[in-house]
Amino acid sequence: MNDEARKNLIDVLQAVEEIQDFVRGMDFKAYQNNPVTKRAVERDFEIIGEALNRIKNTDYELLGKISEHHRIIGFRNILIHGYDIVDEAVVWQAVTNHLPILVGEIKEILSD
Repeated sequence: MNDEARKNLIDVLQAVEEIQDFVRGMDFKAYQNNPVTKRAVERDFEIIGEALNRIKNTDYELLGKISEHHRIIGFRNILIHGYDIVDEAVVWQAVTNHLPILVGEIKEILSD
């Protein structure tokens, strides 16, 4: 793995940690009622998607080790270009169901 890919994977982990910190102790209703947290979470998802997109351009084989990379990059595009149609429930589901899987995959890649 090249240094740029490693840096991008670390950026992903940092963004995930921030999301987890932002929503700690919240349920979906609290998330919905907190516009600052929603914006912060969405921004970190944009960072995650962009970091993976950069890896796609430099080390596509490495990206293949991340099971949902296509969906994550697509999610980033929706957040940026479709900001007015973002579904809070989809974002919350990504936070609660998909981030733990992503963290596990990234940590495994970095430990190799």
